[in-house]
Amino acid sequence: MASMAIDERTLRGTLPGRLAWLAQHRAAATALRCKHLGIWEEISWGEYYRRTSAVARALWERGVRPGGHVGILSDNRPEWLFADLATQAIGARSVGVYQTSPAADVQYVLSHSGATVLFCEDQEQVDKLMEIGGQLPELEQIVVFEPRGTRGYADPRLVAFHDFLAEGTALLERDASFMQERLAALDPKQASMIVYTSGTTGQPKGAMICSANVCDASDAIAELYGATERDAVLSYLPLCHVAEKIYSVYLPLSTGLVVHFGESIDTVQEDLREVSPTLFLGVPRIWEKMHASLMIRMKSSSWLKRTLFFHFVQKGQEIAARRREGKRAPLDALTFALGDVLVFRALQERLGLRRCRIPGSGAAPIAQELLAWFHGVGIPVYEGFGMTELAGASHFNRPDKFKLGTVGPALPVIEQRLADDGEILLHGAPIFLGYLHNEEATRSMIDDDGWLHTGDIGEIDAEGYLKITGRKKEIIITAGGKNLSPERIENALKTSPYIKEAVAIGDKRAYVSALVQIEYDTVGHWAQTLGLPYTSYSDLASKAEVVKLVEEEIERCNALLARVEHVRKVTILPKELHQDDGEMTATQKVRRKVVSERYAALIAGMYGGGS
Repeated sequence: MASMAIDERTLRGTLPGRLAWLAQHRAAATALRCKHLGIWEEISWGEYYRRTSAVARALWERGVRPGGHVGILSDNRPEWLFADLATQAIGARSVGVYQTSPAADVQYVLSHSGATVLFCEDQEQVDKLMEIGGQLPELEQIVVFEPRGTRGYADPRLVAFHDFLAEGTALLERDASFMQERLAALDPKQASMIVYTSGTTGQPKGAMICSANVCDASDAIAELYGATERDAVLSYLPLCHVAEKIYSVYLPLSTGLVVHFGESIDTVQEDLREVSPTLFLGVPRIWEKMHASLMIRMKSSSWLKRTLFFHFVQKGQEIAARRREGKRAPLDALTFALGDVLVFRALQERLGLRRCRIPGSGAAPIAQELLAWFHGVGIPVYEGFGMTELAGASHFNRPDKFKLGTVGPALPVIEQRLADDGEILLHGAPIFLGYLHNEEATRSMIDDDGWLHTGDIGEIDAEGYLKITGRKKEIIITAGGKNLSPERIENALKTSPYIKEAVAIGDKRAYVSALVQIEYDTVGHWAQTLGLPYTSYSDLASKAEVVKLVEEEIERCNALLARVEHVRKVTILPKELHQDDGEMTATQKVRRKVVSERYAALIAGMYGGGS
């Protein structure tokens, strides 16, 4: 390959260079597996590099140059990676757009970044562009991965990906030194990705990230977890999100591990069982959903299964708690082994996590009680911490020393300290370059000494383990002067299998209340077992029996909280929160301000008509 003439240090300094290095040293080894019509198809590192090179050459032919922007609007698939790394290989910047975004949000990201080329998955995504119409004058080319259904579209910007790829391949045959020249010209400290924040408090901001931000950090993570080419991951969280980039892009290019792409987002559970990944990242919502589905399933199982399950789960949590403290009881090993045979093995296999060495949780806070539950069933979920502005992750719990309730110590490439008000400040190579077209916001995040102001409040223990206690801007200060973390309260409520989302209220109030969204599937299943008819979410949520169920769950969850944090009143939201209504971000985080304003009347009702 042409890139072989470049010295190894230069290649290993950038993500596209690392791809070239792996193609050189492990050309025939499997890099990607993709499930299509029920069959897993393999792509080698050599083929991965060839397709990426062809896309890069075709982009160059379209006039994309260093500093330009190329959008990607698609579900996770190999072509996402080809487009991403091809863009970076020519010195341009990839811009991920959430595939769940409505047309207005797509328009904002593409317009803000000034993307000239966009890779689209299918007709559904192309239709969003047709809806936007002429609002994107800078967008010159739309490359469609699956063009079926778009053949009759008259838009001259449309081109099928396979034609785009074929064009790039033909151009490379006449320009064999192209990739060598482009890779040699790359500067690891120049922005190569624009990753947009979730936008919980306003419009998303485009974080500029470079290869230098991620390479050392991903190497440190790989060393921490002992990741190698023998490991496997399932790519299912949006690749626009920096957390999924760690697992689908950074770590594979650091270690050579294999990335799997399932059939669709709807087949994740089935794909998990088939892949049985050794490394797995679940956002809190994933772990909450797994827990809820298992609890509901067990409650409707036979008496014997139910008894064995709850007995060994309880014993498992007690044993796991002792292990975390470095203690053990005489029969712990035997009891856990018996629980593994009778309960845990089947549970782990059902979830697809039997082989998983490092199950992780990140992207948002998770309830400590939920982590303890998973540890008790033999799935030791390790919590970590990261931000888009950190190009990924900065803290991880270690398999050899895990502290429940913390996100672990900082990676070796990160320094940490607390500001006078308790805000977590970080310093090091992974810190991003700033926000695209927004110097004011950049200055508010990075001070003159290069410290990143995370906006999170925390505590650091004697061993450097970080505990996050809340968001600086979202702390609830009650009428009695107590400072409370809404996230802690909300996570406690979401340990209930019947509660999907919760918004804690209480700032300047005499007590804490909450708006909750019920888990439609599990509450629906509960209603069916009682013979309670319903027609929709709103109908189900209004049932007196459901209100009583939720109130009982709130009482149970209050036991996990300090008395001052107890939720005294609760109201079930009359509809499911949705991104299209501006109530959720693309990463499915609640926009508290929007929800609080939209449901002000319901909140007032929980306080006797006013604050």
